[in-house]
Amino acid sequence: MYNNKATPAGFLTINRRRFLAHSLAGLGVAATAGLIMGEPARAEESSTAQRIADHFASVKTMMGEFVQFGPRGDQTAGKFYIERPGKLRFNYEQPSPLRVISDGNNIAIGNVKLGTWQVYPLSKTPLSLLLADKIDLSHQMVKQVKEEQDLTTIVLGDDSIFGNQTITLMFDPKTFELRQWTVTDAQGKDTSVMIFNVQQGVNFDPRVFQVPYDEIHKN
Repeated sequence: MYNNKATPAGFLTINRRRFLAHSLAGLGVAATAGLIMGEPARAEESSTAQRIADHFASVKTMMGEFVQFGPRGDQTAGKFYIERPGKLRFNYEQPSPLRVISDGNNIAIGNVKLGTWQVYPLSKTPLSLLLADKIDLSHQMVKQVKEEQDLTTIVLGDDSIFGNQTITLMFDPKTFELRQWTVTDAQGKDTSVMIFNVQQGVNFDPRVFQVPYDEIHKN
């Protein structure tokens, strides 16, 4: 199935209670629960967020492992690959048949067992903020910043583009390394992805981020 208008409401969403129960000690995830509806960040918060964002955006390629917590309490794992700007791939471990690929223009979500795909414009999803070559936090894009001893949390969104959707990024405050992100969709459902064993500066074959458009258009 091919869909170039809708946004992926079910992609990367978390059951909040189950996620909190499974979170690693010290991540401080519970502190993010009240951030989504916070007031726009103050100037000093935006400055802190921009320093972290600049450091994160300077990492052009990365790969590692992930654990994803879904909106119905499901938990899946696999490997991820990121190349700026705009490219991402999630290979889920069996028995999950899912593949998620972004080629910089579109995000394709495929079920390799059924041979079905859904395609969404990357620019219409909050993941475009995560994958941008430069993460510009101006124009009230920063919804909230919370700094704790073991975690810095930044909530991003753009009402004119994503509506009520937001993406919450959680960083190590000392290294500025990304620990996890949570996407909240228009219905208020969350998907969280926790990453670990991350390698940076990796060279990828271009085929890693190749969306199989020929196969998609056959269906």
